[in-house]
Amino acid sequence: MRNIFVVLLATVLLSACAVGPRTVDASVQTTAARAPGAAVLTGAHYQFERGQQLVGQPPPERLEAMAKDALARVGLIHDEARPRLGVQVTGNVGAYWDNGGYGRSGWSFGLGMGRGFRGGGVGFGIGAPLWDPDIPFYVSEVSVLIRDLQSGQIVYDTRARHEGPWHDTENVLAALFTAALEGYPAPGLASRRVAVPLLPPPPAPKAPPGTTP
Repeated sequence: MRNIFVVLLATVLLSACAVGPRTVDASVQTTAARAPGAAVLTGAHYQFERGQQLVGQPPPERLEAMAKDALARVGLIHDEARPRLGVQVTGNVGAYWDNGGYGRSGWSFGLGMGRGFRGGGVGFGIGAPLWDPDIPFYVSEVSVLIRDLQSGQIVYDTRARHEGPWHDTENVLAALFTAALEGYPAPGLASRRVAVPLLPPPPAPKAPPGTTP
């Protein structure tokens, strides 16, 4: 019996590990310029432009830092001295409660062992998500608006939205900027779903021996 329990415990642990990192599942909407206007989008230098700050929006410098990483991944270069593009970013997080059954998510695990007429049996199950209506859901949204500084025309407008139980604002918004720029500069679909793994931050470096933190 003890051996069976050890096997079951190992199965639970392996199943949990197989789930992997959290994923931000985003709804993305993009409008991209067509040729010849689209030519300025590839490998261009850009500067940040600031509009009116939205209620609930993190400080502009924090949003720009999150967006800068996503913009670098698609080949754009931050250059406030000689930019060709102007980039304006927004991001905000709001909460709502849904008494119809949405709230905090969780999983139920079940283990069972029995003995019958023809022998013993073992069962293992993972239940459906459990929802606590007293815990809020969060709506996170970002937008990236790119303007050609020479013509003044908007050449790229993309937005990403996610609803979920997580409220680690900066991690989720940073993932949404990555989702919003998926397929840049020519996404296959204007409206699409994009999943971005939400990896944990790297561990802090260890202090050298003999030093006090």
